[in-house]
Amino acid sequence: MAGRIVSINISGRKGVRKKPVSEVIIRDNFGMEGDAHASSEWHRQVSLLALESIRKMQQKGLDVKPGDFAENITTEGIDLPGIPVGTRLLIGADVLAEVSQIGKECHSRCAIYYQAGDCVMPKEGIFIKIIRGGILKQGDMVEIQKDNL
Repeated sequence: MAGRIVSINISGRKGVRKKPVSEVIIRDNFGMEGDAHASSEWHRQVSLLALESIRKMQQKGLDVKPGDFAENITTEGIDLPGIPVGTRLLIGADVLAEVSQIGKECHSRCAIYYQAGDCVMPKEGIFIKIIRGGILKQGDMVEIQKDNL
C-alpha cells in the first residue's frame, strides 16, 4: 500500500494551524526541523493526516485545507488509521519511520471542533517516530515497508 505527500506543514508554536512548505529536513529521532512538535523526548515526532479525512470536514461545510488540523504531513491514497502501530513507513527516498500512535485524545477542543462539532485528527491522524531522517518534498511517496505485510 502506498500514497503520496500532498502537503508538508510546519509551525513554530504548538496549538496553531501549520503553514505549507515545499520541502523539509527530517532529523533522526527528532522530526521536522523548524516544527514545534519535533523532539527526541517523545514518540509523536511527526503527525500525518489524509487528504481524504480533510475532505470529510469540507463536506460538512468547513473551509479547511492541509495544515489546518496541525498535521505535519498531509497524504493521499493511503489508509493512515488502518496502519497498525509498529509498522514501518518509507517516506520519500530516505526517511524511515515507525507508526507510534493512531489518533489522540484532545484535552482541549480546537477551533475546528467548535466550528464543526467534530474533528478528524483525534480519530484519523497518526503519529510517527523517526528512525532515519532525510529530506522530504511535496509529491514524495509514502510506502508501508514490505516486512510489515
